[in-house]
Amino acid sequence: MSAPIIDGKQISKDIRAGIQQEVVRLKEHNFQPGLAVVLVGEDPASQVYVRNKEKACHDLGYYSEVHRLAADTSQEALLELVDKLNHQSNIHGILVQLPLPKHIHEKAVIDAIAVEKDVDGFHPVNVGNLVIGDDSLLPCTPAGVIELIKRTGVEIAGKHAVVIGRSNIVGKPVSLLLQRENATVTMCHSRTANMAELSRQADILVVAIGKANFIDASFVKPGAVVIDVGMNRLESGKLAGDVDFESVKQVSGPITPVPGGVGPMTITMLMQNTLVAAKRSHGLA
Repeated sequence: MSAPIIDGKQISKDIRAGIQQEVVRLKEHNFQPGLAVVLVGEDPASQVYVRNKEKACHDLGYYSEVHRLAADTSQEALLELVDKLNHQSNIHGILVQLPLPKHIHEKAVIDAIAVEKDVDGFHPVNVGNLVIGDDSLLPCTPAGVIELIKRTGVEIAGKHAVVIGRSNIVGKPVSLLLQRENATVTMCHSRTANMAELSRQADILVVAIGKANFIDASFVKPGAVVIDVGMNRLESGKLAGDVDFESVKQVSGPITPVPGGVGPMTITMLMQNTLVAAKRSHGLA
């Protein structure tokens, strides 16, 4: 018996429908959420992400600016643009697409974005607020993961969640968000000695390690919720997650596919963050 598939596309669509209704209401107050995206260089994957963000803004009725800069743009010029956007009242969210060219220091750019416009949730102040449980703009992919788990109807509180991967973008923040939802969280990573054994204890398993099909059925407790954040391009050109979907779905509970699971949620949560930032800037949140 195969596991129920968590349909990230449909869940994303449902959330966007709610956002759209809010945008209509905000327009009655004579303003619309505004998002600025900055892309430095020609990275093909980044170009796809930026186009998708642009389309999402258009579909939801947001004001949108995309700044496409040459790969040899100086750090100083990029920081000047960020500063300008920080002071632009019709922009409520600023996203600088990562990775940046080698000569630009990512941390300096992230730190320069106004905290209240940091819709990626990467600014140290937003990260600090997440750690201590204060209100903050949440990193998009981890927030999407939590939303997907909740939509399965599984209660997170009291469950044992295992997160495989400890990146600043997914692993660490998702473990903090799971704790905020009152799960007991174990983090595994490349130096974990008994990963399969720990993984098999998970009621909720979140995998973000960047290794195609690494997690097979031997890592999964029967009935566990499995969220696969991985996005790996195989030699055949096909996309694969970090979870061996075909073997794991034979034992797991609700599971996300790749593509069509976590992926669609990331941009949707970015749109949600931009909406929240816009409302706060007008004293409506």
